Amino acid sequence: MSSSSTPEEAGTYVSTTATTVDADTQRTVDSIKNIAKNIREASSRIRDTVRTLHRSGAIDELTQAIQDAMIATRDTTQEISATARDLRERGIIRDTAGAIEETAIAAKETAETVKGSAQQVKKAAPKTAETLRELSSKTRKTKKN
Repeated sequence: MSSSSTPEEAGTYVSTTATTVDADTQRTVDSIKNIAKNIREASSRIRDTVRTLHRSGAIDELTQAIQDAMIATRDTTQEISATARDLRERGIIRDTAGAIEETAIAAKETAETVKGSAQQVKKAAPKTAETLRELSSKTRKTKKN
């Protein structure tokens, strides 16, 4: 549309009492009006809900429950901290760590001993099996005689 064109030339009719707009523009206008209506309705529902919650005491109850939970959490945290400090001061944590280390060393030594014993058994097994066969054979011969 050039600056010299009139509203009639642009395809719209402008009047002081009524305005004619194309269909796309009208859908946009209707959509904006619908959004505004939805905002007003939602605001009203929210206002009513908050008013109802306030009157019912639910907000106060929720606030009190949160405060109680926070106090319990604080107390529990302080108790855990005091217990950990006591264990550390009495040397229990250090002693426990030492016992764990000693246990790990002993377990490693035991595993090495078992491994060595297993290797000795593995080496001796063929000899032991042969010895048992020979004894068994001799025993059978002795029984037959």
